[in-house]
Amino acid sequence: MNRKYKNIDYILKRSRRKTACIQIDRKGCVSVRVPNRTTMKQIEGFIEQRETWIKRTLEACQERNTRRIERLYEDGETALYLGKSYPLKIVPVLERPLLLNGEGFQLSAEHSAPSRAREVFRIFYRERGLHVIGPRVAHFQTLMGVAANKIRMSDALTRWASCSSKGNLNFQWKCLMLPTSVLDYIVVHELAHLIHMNHSPSFWGEVEKILPDYKQAYKWLRTKGADLSL
Repeated sequence: MNRKYKNIDYILKRSRRKTACIQIDRKGCVSVRVPNRTTMKQIEGFIEQRETWIKRTLEACQERNTRRIERLYEDGETALYLGKSYPLKIVPVLERPLLLNGEGFQLSAEHSAPSRAREVFRIFYRERGLHVIGPRVAHFQTLMGVAANKIRMSDALTRWASCSSKGNLNFQWKCLMLPTSVLDYIVVHELAHLIHMNHSPSFWGEVEKILPDYKQAYKWLRTKGADLSL
């Protein structure tokens, strides 16, 4: 349900959740999630409390979107894989829509239209995801003394990863664009939720045990993560 309060456009979502939260995606879309019985007065009061943060975040989104490069998927452009930029070459005939080798990305000409190319890259990252992230989860869960249940790749773009109450880990496909040190931080972050399902000091203590310099990766995500796009 689309709503507006003090020049803030937002989408109101009611559910059986117990607490209210505000989420702002990378495109600047504001979602307010509240328990079913929350009154409009309570909702507007909640937005009022977070108004400064909302406006600051929206300004940051606008600045990032202004910097974002519109990709044409032509020879000479670059694309990221595990933090490294690889050149893109359009190939007339290719056994698969997209390949990555020592020379860089090769994209089939028949899939080089921007809308199609974006989808081909998304599929590529999703297919590579479990092969890359699975071993990292296995490595770190042994160090942390925990065990994840299922590992999945996700199309959700509002968060990099998530951990369910059942121990299922979901990783956004864009994780395959991140530097390995940042990807490891995301993995450890989610595994730490198997110990603490919150962001308490104890939670961050678990992260720091494994990655003493995790704040560098956290800062990288905050400052550069939203710039990653196809």
